[in-house]
Amino acid sequence: MKNIIIIFVLCFYALPAIAGDEQLQSGIDHLITYIQNSNCKFIRNGKAHTPDEALKPILKKYDHFKAKIKTAEDFIDLCATKSILSHQPYKIGCPGQEWVESKHWLLKELKGFRNN
Repeated sequence: MKNIIIIFVLCFYALPAIAGDEQLQSGIDHLITYIQNSNCKFIRNGKAHTPDEALKPILKKYDHFKAKIKTAEDFIDLCATKSILSHQPYKIGCPGQEWVESKHWLLKELKGFRNN
């Protein structure tokens, strides 16, 4: 009986972590899809890129920094904000909109995603 109670307690305390992991992954997946489906240009190190081209280094960094990412904001900061080599911020240019830094563009989308 004691072992059953211990297992129950461990499972009960693990549920928030599992739900948190699902919520984290859901937010990151949404941002990746948002980038991929955008009709925007991405400036990285002074060169314009399509969404698919822009995702390549973002996903590479995501794979590298996965253990450090605890929130979707961490994903944005570590993977989708600036070049690791030049430290230049990524910029986004969408039709009919001003150019913005990717961090602001993604944080705005994340906020909208969470509010729905």
